[in-house]
Amino acid sequence: MASEWDWETGEGVSRIDDPHSPRSNAASTSAGALGSAVIELAFNCSLEEASPRIVRATRLPDRGQRGVAFTAVGTAARIHGRLTPELYDVLRAEGLGGVAKDAIRDTLTFVPFRELPPWFKRRSVYLTVRDALEGWWLRAEDAAGDAWRALRGRRS
Repeated sequence: MASEWDWETGEGVSRIDDPHSPRSNAASTSAGALGSAVIELAFNCSLEEASPRIVRATRLPDRGQRGVAFTAVGTAARIHGRLTPELYDVLRAEGLGGVAKDAIRDTLTFVPFRELPPWFKRRSVYLTVRDALEGWWLRAEDAAGDAWRALRGRRS
């Protein structure tokens, strides 16, 4: 069976080389099968072919299925270095507090800043500032804790 797989092109590895195959439309299956299908679409199809199916999967009612669909969005950003307007729209609709958190972070990491939509650029600046402030806060908290322990150690 391994001889049927072409690891260079991916042909035969995922069993969904054709974007019109039944597996590529796996939105009605379990979260595991859906996750495999939409992530494999992100790996094996052009972004334009995979995008409508991934978008459809992000709108499913089951949170687990939406979670793996957003993993596919992050995977698409990693592989292609860009996203379609429809994928940006679903990320914006879900927001940072939902299941799209990692997909948003992946997009900010792997898509060049100049290619992001304006609202995503603002999100990037916000997250950068928030992460810096959180880092400073945590370091200050650690320093205060160390000072307190050193002070208590001297009194003993």
